[in-house]
Amino acid sequence: MGRKVLVLNQDYSALSICSVPKAFLLVYLDKAELVAESEQFTLRTVSAEFPMPSVIRLHRYVNLPYKGVMLTRQNIFKRDGHRCQYCGTTEDLTLDHVLPKSRGGKTSWDNLATACKRCNSRKGDDTPDEANMKLRQKPFKPTFLVFLREFSDSIEESWMPFLAKKEKAYV
Repeated sequence: MGRKVLVLNQDYSALSICSVPKAFLLVYLDKAELVAESEQFTLRTVSAEFPMPSVIRLHRYVNLPYKGVMLTRQNIFKRDGHRCQYCGTTEDLTLDHVLPKSRGGKTSWDNLATACKRCNSRKGDDTPDEANMKLRQKPFKPTFLVFLREFSDSIEESWMPFLAKKEKAYV
């Protein structure tokens, strides 16, 4: 059961994604309500059948001061579409510091790009301009909603009304 469930805060804003068992437990314990259910699947026990949650809403408001997307290797790859940002290949991917660390470049969303080993080696300790290599897109830090909407592996159709906020992906 690798399906995921969108968790909404009490005010219907997207909060996180969790597993189906976790979502079912929150609903069963009356800590959340079922907003949307899967049309294709149900949860079955020996003696009962329950709708499989697709979207749930928490009964209590959870105050999160900052909902950011964690900077990880896999999240950078997702943001960049699992493609080298110099040549476009999907083979032998690694991370490249656009401004090299040796020249003061930070490990941040705005300075990391997906690159294949060949392009990363060719660029070396230069900036893309110095190496005469053009980035396909400027690195950026995605917001939580943009990351869910644009870069998640599987988005249910029932999630879209809650992720359809007007936000710019490229700031």
